[in-house]
Amino acid sequence: MKGIVLAGAIVALLGLLGLAIPVFSTSQTKDVAKIGDLKIQANEETTHVVPPILAGGALVIGLLMVGAGYMRN
Repeated sequence: MKGIVLAGAIVALLGLLGLAIPVFSTSQTKDVAKIGDLKIQANEETTHVVPPILAGGALVIGLLMVGAGYMRN
């Protein structure tokens, strides 16, 4: 499989994933205070939104890359 076809398939899958799951959240644990052996931590959750135009554009570009890879044969 050519590199452009593989890269196009990955970009298209990421675009499809962005359309299927447009909102996701990540969590990060941060140290708030540390006194001797006592450690206080806080869990911070951040929400991320993937714009539909970006996900759709990635899907179209990925499909074009796959098509271009097969047309070069």
